[in-house]
Amino acid sequence: MNTLYRRGYPTTKAETATYLKAAKTQGQACATAGKPLSVSMSTAAVARDMDVLRRAVGDKKLSYLGFSYGTYLGHVYANLFPDRVRALALDGVVDPWAWRGTKATRNVPRSDRLRSADGSYKALRELLVRCDRAGGQRCAFALGDPVANFDLVYKRLKEHPVEMEDDEGNTGTYGHDDVVADVRSMLYDPYGTEYIADLLLSLLTMTEPPAADASGSRRRAAERALTAVRHRLAERAEVKHRPGAAGFPYNNSLDATVSVTCTDGVQPDDIAATPTHVAKAAKRVSYFGELWAWHDPFCAKNAFSAQDEDRYRGSFTRRTVKPLLFVGNYWDPVTRYESAVKAARLTPNSRLLSSDSWGHTAYGSSECVNSAVGAYLVQLRLPAEGKVCVGDAQPFGDGEEEEEEADQLRVHQLVRQPN
Repeated sequence: MNTLYRRGYPTTKAETATYLKAAKTQGQACATAGKPLSVSMSTAAVARDMDVLRRAVGDKKLSYLGFSYGTYLGHVYANLFPDRVRALALDGVVDPWAWRGTKATRNVPRSDRLRSADGSYKALRELLVRCDRAGGQRCAFALGDPVANFDLVYKRLKEHPVEMEDDEGNTGTYGHDDVVADVRSMLYDPYGTEYIADLLLSLLTMTEPPAADASGSRRRAAERALTAVRHRLAERAEVKHRPGAAGFPYNNSLDATVSVTCTDGVQPDDIAATPTHVAKAAKRVSYFGELWAWHDPFCAKNAFSAQDEDRYRGSFTRRTVKPLLFVGNYWDPVTRYESAVKAARLTPNSRLLSSDSWGHTAYGSSECVNSAVGAYLVQLRLPAEGKVCVGDAQPFGDGEEEEEEADQLRVHQLVRQPN
């Protein structure tokens, strides 16, 4: 199988039917064959397990640093055991009611409730605006209007996916769904902005009308550059999803994600309604609405039927004996900054630390964030109200914080080299 050109999400009727069939099979398998474990994987169950671990190590109260979904786990723990909190720092905050869902939103897929697509779009648009401001010396894609040119690339690929061949002779097509999936993956990384600019320049070149490059030399150079960028993405994904140190040959991350997500909250009734949800999301948010909406069909009630009778139903407003710290990143492409603001407002006796940084979550993005979170966890010293940190990795900066040379893929030079 040629994984280099794997599609980001279904784009045809045949792909949609195949995807939904596989998602229903997956959901049913986790909900039935996985019992009794599958009905004991809600966040409330994990929070109770975490309290057992706290007691097992002899801690009177819990100290915890949670990222992304881990913020929901920490929030649930704080509301189940408000008297057992010492310090909970929650970074990359999930809107708890959007994750949990309500009767009013039960037929809205989880990713749409979370507005993850909005976060991805906000980050991409800001990146393209900054690219234009930085100019061609610092941003490879600063040719004309980067915002308009991204839309041009997207529309060209939607109409005519490009045919490609990699170094091993594998061939395939690269379409609009692929560029959206690749860009989202790069937005997870604080240093992914250079990759995005290089990727988009290569695609802009490859999709130009043939008359613009009669010899085809620039297109071939761009194709090689695009292949190099995607190889780097594949290498990172391979490291991220490699089986654990225990040597298990099977990666169960999808099984675990489906079981926790689907057991936790209210879910849509019918998996067959997924294309309708996708169409609404695509209309609401350009580019990323469709991609994120395809994350959720596993959890439809006629796919994943199991429910944990002890799952957490709210509320999220209990006052803890010690204050919680929420950390929100302005340009997080997954868990929006607005969710951190909302969670902090819901939670009495809490503090919000903001960060003008990139990638998913903020801890590790700057000494400012690291010091503030560290001081809270170790010394119980909260950052000042309204404190805003700035991430070290800023798009198209002056190069002082560059990654190692192997990661600097200068596509704007490659596409101008003679063949």
